[in-house]
Amino acid sequence: FNFSQAVQVGQTLYLSGSIGLDPKTGQFAGDGVQEQARQSLKNLGEVLKAAGASYKNVVKTNVFLQDMNDFAAMNEVYSEIFTDRHPARSTVQVAGLPKNARVEIEAIAVLGDIQEE
Repeated sequence: FNFSQAVQVGQTLYLSGSIGLDPKTGQFAGDGVQEQARQSLKNLGEVLKAAGASYKNVVKTNVFLQDMNDFAAMNEVYSEIFTDRHPARSTVQVAGLPKNARVEIEAIAVLGDIQEE
């Protein structure tokens, strides 16, 4: 693929979109939006960790859904990860995602201390 998992500019880390593929198997974590969202967020967590960050450093996410009817189910999983701090978020329905994924999530993180307004 011709993209980076993340690019750091100054203290800002831009994370590429992640779908629910298990990096060990190359297969989706499951057919449902919750399994795919959970794996997508886990994948993002690994990229954050590699950059010396965590979910607490995330300030913005974009969530792309194949079907907006999956919003509540995706949001349940999202809320398991972002418990204390809730980053700014946009969620949109799209016509299609790679490998016919149900959900893709991208993020922006700020390294160092974060202050929520």
